[in-house]
Amino acid sequence: MTSQVSSPAEQADGTVVGEQRKPGGAKDVRRLDRVIIRFAGDSGDGMQLTGDRFTSETASFGNDLSTLPNFPAEIRAPAGTLPGVSSFQLHFADHDILTPGDAPNVLVAMNPAALKANIGDLPRGAEIIVNTDEFTKRALQKVGYTASPLEDGSLDGYNLHPVPLTTLTVEALKEFELSRKEAERSKNMFALGLLSWMYHRPTEGTEKFLRTKFAKKPEIAAANIAAFRAGVNFGETTEDFAVSYEVAPATETFPVGTYRNITGNLALAYGLITASKQADLPLFLGSYPITPASDILHELSKHKNFGVRTFQAEDEIAGIGASLGAAFGGSLAVTTTSGPGVSLKSETIGLAVSLELPLLIVDIQRGGPSTGLPTKTEQADLLQAMFGRNGEAPVPIIAPQTPGDCFDAALEAARIALTYRTPVFLLSDGYLANGSEPWRIPDLDELPDLRVQFASGPNHTLEDGTEVFWPYKRDPQTLARPWAVPGTPGLEHRIGGIEKQDGTGNISYDPANHEFMVRTRQAKIDGIDVPDIEVDDPHGARTLVLGWGSTYGPITAAVRRLRKAGESIAQAHLRHLNPFPRNLETVVTSYDKVVIPEMNLGQLATLIRSRYLVDAHSYNQVNGMPFKAEQLAAALKEAIDD
Repeated sequence: MTSQVSSPAEQADGTVVGEQRKPGGAKDVRRLDRVIIRFAGDSGDGMQLTGDRFTSETASFGNDLSTLPNFPAEIRAPAGTLPGVSSFQLHFADHDILTPGDAPNVLVAMNPAALKANIGDLPRGAEIIVNTDEFTKRALQKVGYTASPLEDGSLDGYNLHPVPLTTLTVEALKEFELSRKEAERSKNMFALGLLSWMYHRPTEGTEKFLRTKFAKKPEIAAANIAAFRAGVNFGETTEDFAVSYEVAPATETFPVGTYRNITGNLALAYGLITASKQADLPLFLGSYPITPASDILHELSKHKNFGVRTFQAEDEIAGIGASLGAAFGGSLAVTTTSGPGVSLKSETIGLAVSLELPLLIVDIQRGGPSTGLPTKTEQADLLQAMFGRNGEAPVPIIAPQTPGDCFDAALEAARIALTYRTPVFLLSDGYLANGSEPWRIPDLDELPDLRVQFASGPNHTLEDGTEVFWPYKRDPQTLARPWAVPGTPGLEHRIGGIEKQDGTGNISYDPANHEFMVRTRQAKIDGIDVPDIEVDDPHGARTLVLGWGSTYGPITAAVRRLRKAGESIAQAHLRHLNPFPRNLETVVTSYDKVVIPEMNLGQLATLIRSRYLVDAHSYNQVNGMPFKAEQLAAALKEAIDD
């Protein structure tokens, strides 16, 4: 969904900016600058779909937004249990925002488990909408409630709205020939309609979506639309909701352009397609499904019209093996995975380093080790990407910072891979992959030219005057070797994992040659042209907060809060993690204190300390969730004062 908009600091909580009483006894309308809503229920309650539809309508309305889907780790946890709770948090505002928000202003809880799992995140005074039909004695006992929280006074500090969502949905659909169980499935659409009325969201897009989604089952489409409209009407007529809210479009936040709501995995898929078109190369993806990377495979499989070929392999090793073969054959080759898959792919990544072929390894990081937390986020694969291969096998590493930035990161990864003939790691994570934000669709003239020249003939003259092709004769600027497409006459050459002789590529066990090749491969990576890191330091601070990847949003929001409170702090964020920007040493040694927040136990901090002998301070979290801005602001304030 796209919208046209024209060309502020993130607030600590939603602020009422105006109130209007409608004539004729109509309900009040209160204007807010921002709202954080969380939908929560069983994994079968459709909370992700509900949140996604609310997000799409909010994007089309022109608000800035950020989302945090939170999936249960089990494919089908027992209904009504805490492990089975699925939630979707949406933060939308009339100004520039950077995170899904720290604490929801509104919780929609479809059952007792959803309430219990999320109540601890709510500030006092928050709105709680509960589906009272699910608060049965058995359901309460299943999650450890001895008495109903709707009746024991434990929710007195909140604005509680008990709504029999299931009963109202079934009643609204009684004219349809549906069983009660089938009718109950539409209760998420009733809830969506109620929230759409409550926050003045557009409704046409959702109705169109439902007609399209259930085009082959028009009676189901009609039932869902009826439930959605019933939710809107309930909000308008019930006495329990005396106030509705408006959040104006963020008209001054975005440069002029055409925008759409986009998730990190979708942006990454689009970036890969764009890179292939800009390089004038076919795109090949060899992949094995793994959470949270599978959506990239799903999306790319839809775009055969752009010359995209996708191969769902039988395992991780086969996936990258096919991709490396495609790279040898002249394609822009990609493999997608998460941390456990990187472990399995490590030998083939080393082979790609030895063969010096362009290959993109997309790692959507998740909680580990081993299977770990498949649906939760983490940043703990940095050292694996840096060092997780036998021998000296350096690989460039880049990391996007927002969902939309995954598009640009894919283009940059392709640039490095194609220019320097090397595998490249792209480290996204579950938070970016599933989260969404408004993204400006770039103009074609903004895209980089990634075209490459394949080897077409001999490139070396022997002492006797014979012209031959040397597959490891390097470009003096980039140290990249030529890329010869198989089948090109006269360019036949040997490849494999055994060490090659410099220039000829023949098998070599010579110690001096091996040392030369090891140092040359390292020099090629060290010499990659990456931009200098930019430092945001308007007040000449003594403390620098340095981040990488998805910590950008929470760090920036925390820095804004501190500066608004009169504190002086500098901020810098790394996209390129190998090689580091050339000015990074100057930057980190220029401050009295460097603080590095990471969703791991200090992996970037370890690299900074060892490389630059700087006593970088780690601030770490590995609970499967992104940092909260308030939490980081408190930690950074402590660092400033220390």
